[in-house]
Amino acid sequence: MAKASRQYLIARLLQSHSVANQLQLLDLLRSHGIRSTRATVSRDLDELGAVKMRAPNGPSVYAIPERSWMNVDPDEHLSRLLSDWVISISSSASLVVVRTLPGSAHVVAAALDRAGLQESLGTVAGNDTVIAVAVEGLHMELVKRLRKLAGLDTSGMEVDASGMEVDTNMQVGMSGMKIDTSGMSGMQADE
Repeated sequence: MAKASRQYLIARLLQSHSVANQLQLLDLLRSHGIRSTRATVSRDLDELGAVKMRAPNGPSVYAIPERSWMNVDPDEHLSRLLSDWVISISSSASLVVVRTLPGSAHVVAAALDRAGLQESLGTVAGNDTVIAVAVEGLHMELVKRLRKLAGLDTSGMEVDASGMEVDTNMQVGMSGMKIDTSGMSGMQADE
């Protein structure tokens, strides 16, 4: 399991269970099919900003203060995550399709939902694809923002009259095959 996925699960476990020590957390992770070491869990807790707090019933338990998440610039967090796991971003009408590495779509979708992007209504994730539903009229803004955060090319993006995204770096040849012309200088695509 990837680090971000493991840390997301740890955060969920700390919200839903009273975890008093790292061994208890390791057991909870194992019950979810995750094998980890105490050293790794210790680093994860530190990176998540987890602290020990006295629970209402007496024992000290791990908790992640709300403000620890708020201290991280959401765009910086998204940029790191998207640049590591996103392969491509495209759209059709108000649907933005985010292709990810296999098995990481749910983590990308959760990060997009947590970021509370004003251009996005929400996400649905599969194994390697996230569908983000854009606010009406803002899908290109969402595509451009996500592409920029992922470190993908944002030039050549336009919308045709039907609201479909058009990549002006792509031309269709006589065979009907799309040809990427972004890197062609002095060359012409099939006409």
